[in-house]
Amino acid sequence: MRSHAKRLPSRPVILLLQLCVLVAFFGLWHVLTETKILSPFFFGTPGAVLARTWSDFASGVIWYHLGITLLETALAFVIGTVAGIAFGFWFARAPLISVVFDPYIKAVNALPRVVLAPIFALWLGLGIWSKVALGVTLVFFIVFFNVYQGVKEVSPVVLANARMLGANSRHLFRHVYLPSALSWVFSSLHTAVGFAMVGAVVGEYLGSAAGLGYRIHQAEGVFDTVGVFSGMLVLTVFVVLIDSAVTVIEKRLLHWRPQDNHGGQH
Repeated sequence: MRSHAKRLPSRPVILLLQLCVLVAFFGLWHVLTETKILSPFFFGTPGAVLARTWSDFASGVIWYHLGITLLETALAFVIGTVAGIAFGFWFARAPLISVVFDPYIKAVNALPRVVLAPIFALWLGLGIWSKVALGVTLVFFIVFFNVYQGVKEVSPVVLANARMLGANSRHLFRHVYLPSALSWVFSSLHTAVGFAMVGAVVGEYLGSAAGLGYRIHQAEGVFDTVGVFSGMLVLTVFVVLIDSAVTVIEKRLLHWRPQDNHGGQH
């Protein structure tokens, strides 16, 4: 039977299309600001934003702040991911614990994280750990719910067959639960990367002496729109780079999964 599934273009073609979207966005931005449809004072111009970003990197002024933000992001990402995986497996394998704590988990997850930033600053000070704590609260629940669902989605038939073959708890964890949850874990990590950086930047924005969030806040304070957009551009680029690294790791660990049809792959 002939498959009617549409094949995607090759990877270079996809990258070219993505680049065209980016060029079109900057081109539209340039036209709108040059024709004064959008005020350059409020929206900046792409040329000025790119020039400021290049200047900041060339002079080295941004490296310290970027390093602080990336450190906070990495710590929040790792701590939140490890905790989310651990508690996700625990709750999925302990139905009584899951039922008892279910309303409390949902209640805490429903809290607006921004209101926690001043509390963390009060508890942990204005250093990096208050920003890490805020990022952890964002990452943890994303990973937790995905791992929990991934473990719960394991087929009872697969579990029964594994037990018939003599698999103990350790074997079930390694060969059944872990592979099932990994797909859900990496699905959540792509979102968690962005939220880890959001937590770090928001914490810096609300109270800090260093970091990209601090620089954006300082630029806003003097109506430096170009500085604000420059900071946002740097954040966006590094989130994309980190997400790309997660994708590479995902492909290596989940090489057994069926691949998408990116031109030529069957």
